Amino acid sequence: MNNSVTNTARLLGAGLRALLVLTLVTGVIYPLVVTGIAQGLFPGRANGSEIKADGKVVGSSLIGQAYNLPLKKGQQTPEPDLKWFQGRPQNGLGHNSVNTQYKLIVSGATNLAADSKDLVQQVKDAQAAVIKDNSVPGHVVKPSDVPADAVTSSASGLDPNISPAYADLQVHRVAEKNNLPLAQVQKLVDEHTDGRTLGFIGEPRVNVLELNIALKDLAATK
Repeated sequence: MNNSVTNTARLLGAGLRALLVLTLVTGVIYPLVVTGIAQGLFPGRANGSEIKADGKVVGSSLIGQAYNLPLKKGQQTPEPDLKWFQGRPQNGLGHNSVNTQYKLIVSGATNLAADSKDLVQQVKDAQAAVIKDNSVPGHVVKPSDVPADAVTSSASGLDPNISPAYADLQVHRVAEKNNLPLAQVQKLVDEHTDGRTLGFIGEPRVNVLELNIALKDLAATK
């Protein structure tokens, strides 16, 4: 009986020591080592890929933002502020669920099928809005000019990037709204267009927040 109790106590003691060692290694030492390596080698990414402007953090390069006008009385959906480059549609999880609107509550797609009448209508409405908003005197946008990312949200609903084609489509409107030369605004887009990662991964892209920060700086010099 005494041997059995002694063996049980030894096993419990060994188990407790193993638990403490594993907790120390996996719960304290390992996280500290990984955090230290990340801070040393990739401080920007480790801290959320922050983007700064005027000496303060204004967002993350990984999360899209809305550029809308303040809500008017009685409005439920804000209108886009057309002096800024606009990102992808912000459908988030759709109108019948929590709509992220870049607010980081949740992220996700509409989950509508490709042949969904609701999705087809959303795309048609978005295309009409893009054509209307970006057609300015002397430059009319055609339906064939509108790229897919201008009328569809991303899988997360939080995509911070747009295609160069969508950025180019907005150049005339942004130049007019800000009283800037067209060539200068186009140059901003070209300077903020990133190619494929390692030359073959993904697609060329333009980060909307970074582009709008550059636009703000350019407009301030005029």
